[in-house]
Amino acid sequence: MLSGPGGVGKGTIAAALVAADPTLWLSRSWTTRVRRPGEPEAAYVFATELEFRKQAADGGFVEWAEIAGNLYGTPQPDPPAGFDVLLEIDVQGAAQVRESRPEALCIFVEAPSPEEQESRLRGRGDPESHIAKRLALADSERILAYELNAIHVVNDALEETVAAIASLIDEARQERSGNDGFVSPI
Repeated sequence: MLSGPGGVGKGTIAAALVAADPTLWLSRSWTTRVRRPGEPEAAYVFATELEFRKQAADGGFVEWAEIAGNLYGTPQPDPPAGFDVLLEIDVQGAAQVRESRPEALCIFVEAPSPEEQESRLRGRGDPESHIAKRLALADSERILAYELNAIHVVNDALEETVAAIASLIDEARQERSGNDGFVSPI
């Protein structure tokens, strides 16, 4: 699973990994936030708070959390046979997945600096209030990632970052025995 603060490039990295690896299946998360300008409708399942909370109450999420005033959740994965699941989630969600799947590979992605993270958040069109909340959360998310024993990867150069994470996934695949369809290590 890929986790990290907002604006570090998790979505871009996840898309590149899936494009390069035909056996990775990216779980499509739900959110109650408003779609960003230019963001594809398929980026998330954009739900009302009522829809989201009903899904959560029905056990429909493997993890969910409230981040910066919005709800985000990962539905119970249902990948095609032979695929490994890749989760692109926040650090709170990674902690929840780690509880039920301690063997899961947890990768924490960071921006090269807080200034670069802020620049990326601005570049994707986030409102000022959201940028401030995301930046304020980054330190606590980093601490939680260390507590989870996540592997830290700095997203300084996209191609190098994707290659490093793909290598970590390959190593995890070589170490695991069997696959229950969830992606034991990813």
